This record gives sequence, C-alpha cells and structure tokens, in this order.
Amino acid sequence: MKFLRISDLAPKLPFGNASLLAGFCCFCGSVLAEEATKILPLMSAPPKALRADKKTLVALPNYDEVTATRLQIFLDNNDFGPGKIDGEMGEFFRKALLAYKRAHLMPLRGTVDQWLLDQVPETFTNYTIPPEAENFVGPTASKPSEQAKLKALKYGSLLEFVAERFHSAEDYLRNLNRPMNLDALKPGDTVKVPNVVPFKIEDLHEGFVQPNPAFANRIVYVDTKERFLLIYENNQLVAEFPITPGSTKLPAPIGVWKIVGIAVLPVFRHDEGILNYGIKSDTAFILPAGPNNPVGILWMALSKPHVGIHGTNQPETIGRAASHGCIRTANWDAARVKELVTVGNVVSIF
Repeated sequence: MKFLRISDLAPKLPFGNASLLAGFCCFCGSVLAEEATKILPLMSAPPKALRADKKTLVALPNYDEVTATRLQIFLDNNDFGPGKIDGEMGEFFRKALLAYKRAHLMPLRGTVDQWLLDQVPETFTNYTIPPEAENFVGPTASKPSEQAKLKALKYGSLLEFVAERFHSAEDYLRNLNRPMNLDALKPGDTVKVPNVVPFKIEDLHEGFVQPNPAFANRIVYVDTKERFLLIYENNQLVAEFPITPGSTKLPAPIGVWKIVGIAVLPVFRHDEGILNYGIKSDTAFILPAGPNNPVGILWMALSKPHVGIHGTNQPETIGRAASHGCIRTANWDAARVKELVTVGNVVSIF
C-alpha cells in the first residue's frame, strides 16, 4: 500500500498553529485505493427489521421552534444527525427522529416522548468568542487557482466559525441574536447558540487516523435514495448522518467496498478531469487544508478509486446539491464518523 506525503507535492501548508504532518492527495479517491480496486461480494442493505419501512407513514406534528431545536439537539448529541440545527421540521430531522425510535425500539407514533425532551433541559447557551478563534479565520477565495495560493482554507468569518461549531445555519443564529450584527463579530462577543455538543476544530490534528480494533466488525451503509450514512454493529444501528451521495453525472458507486485510509485536515488535488469525468488529468491545483477545503476536515478513502467519504465547505447543501461521485457530509458529522469507524470496515453503497 502506497502513501503519498504532502512533501511530495508542495511545501508544508500550515493550518492554525500546526504544520501539515501528512495527508492524502485527494484525487477524490487517493492513491491508497490503487491497490484495492476489486469489488467485494455484494451484500444486502441493512437488516430489514431495523430499516425504515417505506410503506409505513408516521405523521409528525409541526413542533414550535424551541421544541424542534431541543429535539434536533438531542438527536445530534446521540449521533443521529438531523442536518443543520435550525429549529425547523425538515426532511433530515424527521428521518433522524424516526430512525432513532426504530433503533431503540420505541413506538413509531407522531408524538415525542417527554423523555427525549428531558435530555436537553436547556435549549440554548451563551458562547463567548475567545481570542484564539481568529486563528481559524482568514482570507478566502472561490476559484481553485486562487485557493491554491493560500496557506490554509480557513473560515471566512467568525460567524461561519460559530455556526459550524454549533452545527447551525447562519441565518438561524442571526434570528436568535437579533438585533446583534453577527456579520461584525469579534473576540469577546457573546452569542446565543444551541446547546449542542460543539464541533471543536482546534481539537483536530492533521494526519492519518490509526485503526481501531474495537470497531473492526462495524459496517457502513450508504443509502443513496434516503441520503443517509448508517453505521451498524452486530445488526444494530448505532449512528446515522445525512449525506450527499454523488450526482446524476457521477453517482456514488453502487457496490461493496472497504475503508482503506482516513486522513484529518487533508489537502485536496483539484482535478477537473476526475471531478467531471472520473479520469485523472495532468492539470490540477493542490488546495491546502482547512474547514473550507472542498473535502472539508476529513477524507476517508474507499477501495473504489477516486471515491471517498468526506466533509464539505458548504454544509447548507448537504442532501441537496450534488457531489462528484463521493459521499459528502457536514464537517461536524465527518468529525464524528471518523470516531465511529475504522480502516478495514466494509462500506455498502446501495
């Protein structure tokens, strides 16, 4: 198995206070997959008894914004991703709620047990922006040729930093904090945010994730129709997160693969040939690490060449805008996925 180091491609690209130790040159596939291209024997989808029954319709009431937010926080804290927290009864929120009930053998009724709400006694909390938050904010660019010239692809504003930290839509935070101008945030300002377990980008370390033998028997399922990534252990659903699975032009590859490597804060090789046609070209830009890298904060290479599970620089588009053949999820969800799986796990895309 070959590893491609950043030093083979470009000078070290600092992000925050750290230097890039090692990473994938993400051809949206990685050289790690070159020696493991054989498709595995086809497996079934997740056990039917634990999957959503497409014929069963469960009517959920339209909860008020605070109640909906509490439920979103509960689901998010328990690794059943509802999508961005926005206080709305959206598609992913409804699906995650029903998935949690099925996984925990709860009645599939439309009402929500008070026990779920009791797990989030405080819907909101206050977050004071620390001085070091500015280490993760910097210049941005939209064109790959311009992004390649930056030292890191950081957040474009402190609002973006806070929104991703608390898994929230920026407009939702604006509404929560009226009449405060969140576009002019500075260190020392205090912002009202959902009381969710925060995504702490400062805790990420650039490099490869080591195998975790405790998760060796876990299986990852990618449901391209429902647009969810599901993690099972011993036929039990333990987590699920909303995704964007490829596109009409380059759909996620149906079949059974394996995770062959996981990199945190990777660089990205922007190659129009691969992105548009799945074929490597001689012209590409090497984009530095950071939350606004096109693959976000994570690259999880599969044994299918040029395909992986990764983060995103546009969390608001998860489940809506197309991806280039890969499986894309929000950075805060990608950070948790890497803690729930390991190299060698089977990934069944169906």
